[in-house]
Amino acid sequence: MRMGVTMDAACDLPQAFIAEHGITVLPIAVKIDSDTFMDNRDPAEIQRFINRRLGNRSHAAETEPTSAEDVQKLFLDKLVLERDCVFCLTMTATRSPIHDNVVRASFAILREYRERRGAGGSTAPFLMRVIDTRNIFAGAAPAIWEAARLIASDQPPATIRERLNNVANHSYGYLVPRDLYYLRARAKKKNDRSVGLFSAMLGSALDIKPILRCFQGETGPVGKARGFEQGAQMLFDYAARRVRAGLLVPMVCVSYGGDLAVLEHLPGYDGLRTACADTGVTLLEAAMSITGMVNVGEGAVSLGLAAEEHVADF
Repeated sequence: MRMGVTMDAACDLPQAFIAEHGITVLPIAVKIDSDTFMDNRDPAEIQRFINRRLGNRSHAAETEPTSAEDVQKLFLDKLVLERDCVFCLTMTATRSPIHDNVVRASFAILREYRERRGAGGSTAPFLMRVIDTRNIFAGAAPAIWEAARLIASDQPPATIRERLNNVANHSYGYLVPRDLYYLRARAKKKNDRSVGLFSAMLGSALDIKPILRCFQGETGPVGKARGFEQGAQMLFDYAARRVRAGLLVPMVCVSYGGDLAVLEHLPGYDGLRTACADTGVTLLEAAMSITGMVNVGEGAVSLGLAAEEHVADF
């Protein structure tokens, strides 16, 4: 069976991994003033966004995730002809409409695919499975990484679907932002009250940075640090402990809203790298998506892993 994966552009994974596994990216259009960026994980487009140094203007950006109609066209024109089963993994439905768009499109796709496949000479059924990763940015990576691994090992669709739902329910996504004022401005733009003015003012005045976590679709602070560097170290030290304690999926993904060369200079990153090497865990580094940088600001770091449920010990 020819199986494949689609993911939305706000899920952070390295471009090399995406290309290696033939993953189709559902793009997100980002409009800032008179400029438009197509967020499709293309490194050149991400670099163009970073080079523009849009700063605090990007918090007012308008984002347009792939519509249900565009998803339907992509599948009927291409994927139903090239694949027999596609797993569609999206950022958490609590933070993005793209999951609902894919679900809506799936009804028309499953109703109309027979005619398209028949014209190509195939009468075999087509399967489409929509999986909510229940996470954001690098937190979506464990489920997508596991999907690619299971497909490569030729597991049946039912087994893959059950496993991916379990991984999604045990995925943890963490974020350390650099600029709380920016984060609050973006939250206000989206009518999200998770970052209040008082907390933003207090955090900026004292250089206090929150450590935010997304778990099972819910996002909130689980720790705080004096400064971004200390926050990064706390996050990487925590992740190294989780790696040594054992993960459900043997990988950790770290994404950064800027030049990836910055990662190796952040305190604690060497310790995380060593923990992964010692335990045979794959450490992936990815550029944060344009959508991610628009929503949380440039220079933020995100980390994703899958583990048994536990209390964050920051």
